[in-house]
Amino acid sequence: MPAAPPPTPRRRHDDRVDIRDDAPADLVQVADQIARQSRFFLTTATEVAANANPNAAISLLLLAVSDVLSAGARLGAIVDVVPAERFEPDVGPDADLDPLRAALENILDGIDDYTEIDDPVLGGEVVTSSLSGDIVLIAGALSQGLRHYDAGQVIEALWWWQFSYLSNWGERGSAVLRVLQTVLAHLRLDVDDDVAAEAEFQALHP
Repeated sequence: MPAAPPPTPRRRHDDRVDIRDDAPADLVQVADQIARQSRFFLTTATEVAANANPNAAISLLLLAVSDVLSAGARLGAIVDVVPAERFEPDVGPDADLDPLRAALENILDGIDDYTEIDDPVLGGEVVTSSLSGDIVLIAGALSQGLRHYDAGQVIEALWWWQFSYLSNWGERGSAVLRVLQTVLAHLRLDVDDDVAAEAEFQALHP
């Protein structure tokens, strides 16, 4: 009887064992998609903060937040992800997001702060928040999940993304989305009557 082939070595990342093969295929697929959406959000936020395309900053943020909230909705819809380990694996120091926060505060100057109802279900207290602070909070949560994902810790990444979505960044993202949509509506619709009349005439008489 021939000898069994040796087991295939697991991939490694920074000397940590890659456990992707231990995660169910359906969860790996979800993690792969959320990782792509997280990177898109982080890239977009960074580009907006760098003032790469100032005329499209609000639209770009609106797209990025909408996209990542769709990932969060998927996380909220699936059953709770439970890691095998009780404690979160160490993936090094947290990312320094202060420069991103400062840059976004500068870009969003004049529209950064907004008011909202703290908990529309359990109370009606009005509180203040900021687009820059909320975007950075989302970025921090997504970055932490990505660090686990890039280390091959798929279940841990999903647990973190799901937990943080339900506990903070999902709610913050929804608030940011509404504010961005409102700002965009004002930019598009709050025009002088003469400008609006001319646009209407041109639309009716091409």
